[in-house]
Amino acid sequence: MGNSFTSRNNLPGLIKGLAGARGIEIEHKLISAGGASLRQHLNAGKALDAIASGGFDTVVLQEQSTLPIKSPARFRESARDFDAAIRAAGARTAFYLTWARRNAPETQQALTDAYGGAAVELGASLIPVGTVWERFLATHDQPALHDKDNSHPALAGSYLAACVFLIALLQEDPVGIEVPVKGLDTALLQQAAWDICTELAT
Repeated sequence: MGNSFTSRNNLPGLIKGLAGARGIEIEHKLISAGGASLRQHLNAGKALDAIASGGFDTVVLQEQSTLPIKSPARFRESARDFDAAIRAAGARTAFYLTWARRNAPETQQALTDAYGGAAVELGASLIPVGTVWERFLATHDQPALHDKDNSHPALAGSYLAACVFLIALLQEDPVGIEVPVKGLDTALLQQAAWDICTELAT
C-alpha cells in the first residue's frame, strides 16, 4: 500500500525475483496512487476492500514521503486504522520505512522515529530501508540511490530496498544471489544491505 516510492522500478517485482532465487515463491498485489498518503488510501476504500477480501499474509504500508516528518500524529492514526483492518483479515502489518530526500538528510531521524514507533506500538514488522540508505550513503558516493529529482529511488535505490525487504520480511540473506540487473553492481548492494541490517539488529 503506497505510492511511487513502492511502484517505481517495480520494487515488488525485484523482491519477488530475490525471493525466488532463495526458493520462496511470493505473490503480491500493489495498490498505489501517485503521492498518496495512507489516509487517502483509507478514504478511497479500494485498499480496505482488498484487505478484507483476505488471502494476504502481510500488508506493507508506505506513507507519503514527507508526511511522517510533518505530521507524525496523522501518520500514526492512519497506521492504527490500517492495522486494525489488517488484523481483522488475519494478516500482519509491516511498515516500509522510507528515506529522506537527498537535499534534506537531516529529516531521516524523524522518519525513522515515526515508522519505528508505529511498529513498536502495533507489534508490526519494520523494514528499515531508509536507515539502510542513510548508512550506505555515509560511506558510498556510487551508485546513486536517489533519482535525479532527489526524492524518488533510482534503480540502485530500489534494489537496495528489495534486499532489505528480503532480510527483514523473509529472513533471507541476499548475498550471492545471481539475478542480474542491467547496469547494477548487485553484489555491492547485497552485501551492504546484509551488513547494515546485521548491525541494526545487534
